[in-house]
Amino acid sequence: MSAQWPDLAVLELLLATAEHGSLGAGARSVGMAQPNASRALARLEHELGLALIRRTPRGSTLTAHGALVVQWARAVLDAAGQLVEGATVLRAEQDVQINIGASMTVAEYLLPAWLGEFRRQQPDTRVHLQVHNSHDVFAGIRQGSFDVGFVESPGVPRDLRSAVVAHDRLVVVVDPGHPWTRRRTPVAITELAATPLVVREPGSGTRITLDALLDAYHPVAPALELTSNAAVRVSVTAGVAPAVLSVLAVEAALRTGELRAVPVDGLNLQRRLRAVWLAPGRLKGPAGRLVQIARTAAQRLPD
Repeated sequence: MSAQWPDLAVLELLLATAEHGSLGAGARSVGMAQPNASRALARLEHELGLALIRRTPRGSTLTAHGALVVQWARAVLDAAGQLVEGATVLRAEQDVQINIGASMTVAEYLLPAWLGEFRRQQPDTRVHLQVHNSHDVFAGIRQGSFDVGFVESPGVPRDLRSAVVAHDRLVVVVDPGHPWTRRRTPVAITELAATPLVVREPGSGTRITLDALLDAYHPVAPALELTSNAAVRVSVTAGVAPAVLSVLAVEAALRTGELRAVPVDGLNLQRRLRAVWLAPGRLKGPAGRLVQIARTAAQRLPD
């Protein structure tokens, strides 16, 4: 027997031929021309190494082997139908829900507004959001846990698709009593690299960006590693050490004077925020709609 799988359409033709009592009637019922049907059944018989149909002037009847194959073909076609129906149900469920993975800065300061607009546009779509660092968002995308992810890291793995949805700026912040607040000149990059900082954990987009910026200057070990922007901000306020955070995470503290921003000479702290996904091409459905909302919201932001 050939290792090639039987064609489901030919199995359907065989079943129809058995039910209608002739190859012509069976071919008509499945929408196949009789010459093509005759060739298809002959090919199936060759592949199986069995005679399935006994052709007579009065019609086509099943051989003993053919009768057994028809029973098995019916089970195969039933299973294939269940597969198609199940996939249809899954597709329908997928169309009414969206699974999102987002790194912390995006989740805390941008996604709430994006999701608010998304809910206004698609009120019947269920939203599931998980907050992780960028490294874990990438992993969740690969595993199929997320339809779309939002990250802050400066690069995206080559096996994932991405699109820039917004821009952000990092800022060096210190407590109001820190000596850097009394400087008349910006802090040098080398001095920043030589200073123990309060930083986010490895794998976070902010940490990855900071490490990339300072790598050439041989940065010293951090003063403290923390897993949230809020914890870093509180530590800086308490005078532990300076930090580099998204302006989104510290703008309220900067307005109240709780923190002070310090310029750094020659350091470009602009960064791009990206949507990431696994499927080829452009995102469609709810995930595509959310990405479009994010990009539209970014266009409305002041420079």
